[in-house]
Amino acid sequence: MFQKILLLFHFFISQSFFSADKDTIIVSKDSKGDFSNIQEAINQTKSFPYKRLVIFIKNGIYKEKVKIHEWNTNLAIIGENKDKTIITFDDNFNKINLGRNSTFFTPSLSLEANDTVLKNLTIENSSGEVGQAIALSITANRVSVINCKILGNQDTLYLSGEGKQFLKNCYIEGTTDFIFGSATAFFENCEIKSKKDSYISAASTPENTDFGFVFYQCKIKADQNVKKVYLGRPWRIYAKTAFINCELGAHILPEGWHNWDKFDAEKTTYFAEFQNYGKGADTKQRVKWSHLISKKEVKKFDKKDILKDSKKTNWYEFF
Repeated sequence: MFQKILLLFHFFISQSFFSADKDTIIVSKDSKGDFSNIQEAINQTKSFPYKRLVIFIKNGIYKEKVKIHEWNTNLAIIGENKDKTIITFDDNFNKINLGRNSTFFTPSLSLEANDTVLKNLTIENSSGEVGQAIALSITANRVSVINCKILGNQDTLYLSGEGKQFLKNCYIEGTTDFIFGSATAFFENCEIKSKKDSYISAASTPENTDFGFVFYQCKIKADQNVKKVYLGRPWRIYAKTAFINCELGAHILPEGWHNWDKFDAEKTTYFAEFQNYGKGADTKQRVKWSHLISKKEVKKFDKKDILKDSKKTNWYEFF
């Protein structure tokens, strides 16, 4: 009898015990991992770890609101397959109903921790076209988003804070101002898709910040029925946004940029382009207050210079 109890005890330990000191945590919908819920896995990680912790998420649809807290630094959250590992939720401005700032309570995934990596994930706000509804919110420094799909409508991707953020090989879609915020963010080889006639970006870059949003070698596309899209408009008057060596589709309006009826912003924004190509790349009719970057000026838009950090070098090189 005692041996049976002992065997049962060992079986229970082997199946259920979780060590917060593990380097890799597995999340799986079939309960064969350490957790079946992403938030539970994040909540059980060590705060401010000295080395990278990996949360590996197996394929599945995870309908949950996920938050990576400020103390959950040094996490790499990696999906098994970007098309099949899906984090989704359906909060939106009207559903939250917390007043004029309700937008910021809507993210399906909210990332507040420095030195975080997101890779091979679909992150979706499934609210539909009902107004402001964030899929992914990042308010942290030294964050890399690699090979992810970020899906939504208005306000899909919020990039904020005074930190640096790097997005590579990502697909980002939306309707109005679907990439917005105050962060310095470098987009490399991303596909940016507009789902209606509206605005792609709405930067709120702080005054005296060198860079805002920089799109490098990205493909700027649209749904078939979309014909009139602006590259950006200033959420705040010191907005900075640049498109460099990007393919601009025919849906991009000849004037390119909009002042959001903020005439002061025409003197303070920095909306710029360099050697873009495609049917929407002709700059002859661009608004007079936008900028064409010269070959000499474009050197300052080097990724290493934009993303450099006083504490860590090449922090964005995680593959």
